[in-house]
Amino acid sequence: MDADNWLWGRHPVVAALANPARKGMGRLLVTEDRAAEIDRDRLAPNGHRAEIIDGQALAKMLPAGAVHQGMAFKVQPLEGVAIEDVAEPAEGVIVMLDQLTDPQNVGAIFRSALAFGAKAIVVQDRHSPALAGALAKAAAGATERLPCVRATNLSRALEKLSDLGWQAVGLDGSAELTLEQALDSRPTVLVMGSEGDGIRRLVAEHCDVLAKIPMPGGFESLNVSNAAAVALYEAARAQGRAGTHS
Repeated sequence: MDADNWLWGRHPVVAALANPARKGMGRLLVTEDRAAEIDRDRLAPNGHRAEIIDGQALAKMLPAGAVHQGMAFKVQPLEGVAIEDVAEPAEGVIVMLDQLTDPQNVGAIFRSALAFGAKAIVVQDRHSPALAGALAKAAAGATERLPCVRATNLSRALEKLSDLGWQAVGLDGSAELTLEQALDSRPTVLVMGSEGDGIRRLVAEHCDVLAKIPMPGGFESLNVSNAAAVALYEAARAQGRAGTHS
């Protein structure tokens, strides 16, 4: 079973069906009640035809433990976008993930990034999970709506973003400045590292500033996806956008 080629669960599948980039792509497998829902609510605007399948049979086609909710979609990876496509015009927030490999965490970050109005997510091409499977389930459809740039070298990507007018703020628990102190209304790249190692040295050196989330409760750290949600809120607030959509 290649989970990298499957989307499952209602939110990821419905979002994929609505994505024009998926037109003509994929094999849609649904239970009878979900097929009726797709027809009734016109959830397949790009012409995908559903194959009806029993729920237990569908579960056997997916990785163990996959909560499919009666819907699965076998797809090919979406084409990536160029960094210039999301960096111009220089405004708002971009999220950069440095060697985050846990699909649940990356998916949750996609979901938070979309919720707080980020323009895109930048990942390293060779060290990032596919935007499918458990990652897409955790993202609840956000991977279909938020552009993803796969960069060969994150340090060079930060150099290019700097040339285009972006400042880079890296999250580092040992930094002197807090996020509130570091963030302002300028176009901002939020750089997040893995939970174990944090941001790699060369990537950190290409950040304009390193900042931390203050922990007055005394607990050592947050899960990286929770830290990303806090950072995205702070960045949106600094840009004057937090709370404009409820």
